[in-house]
Amino acid sequence: MFSKTCEYGIRATIFIASQSLEDNRLSLKEIANEIESPVAFTAKILQQLVRSNILDSVMGPTGGFQIDKNRIDEIKLSQIVDILDGDSIYRGCGLGLKECNALEPCPVHDKFVNIRNELKEMLENTSIYELAVGLEIGLTFLKR
Repeated sequence: MFSKTCEYGIRATIFIASQSLEDNRLSLKEIANEIESPVAFTAKILQQLVRSNILDSVMGPTGGFQIDKNRIDEIKLSQIVDILDGDSIYRGCGLGLKECNALEPCPVHDKFVNIRNELKEMLENTSIYELAVGLEIGLTFLKR
């Protein structure tokens, strides 16, 4: 459903948010290890999220990545998806056809439109805070 970049970006953001709630800054290596992503790939993803003002990056020996605690509840999952994957997830064909619309629908078009709309609503209404809290209290997990 999401690209690998987006999957890692979501996981990294949730992990950083959970640690930011505890006033912890994380190194690139800590984040890559926790989300089981290659360090160089993780660095590129985090740079995009910093440029988009989702994450904060602090340079130096005590630096690392964090999210301002006051902003964690404002960041929605849809923002991460839009930054890393764009809006194609809301427009793509359920069968992967180049073009699919109501005038020339694929066999699953009508059913898939409903799924896409529900996905969009879920992404727009899910805050990083609620996902980070689930991780922090041990109800959810980022790796197996």
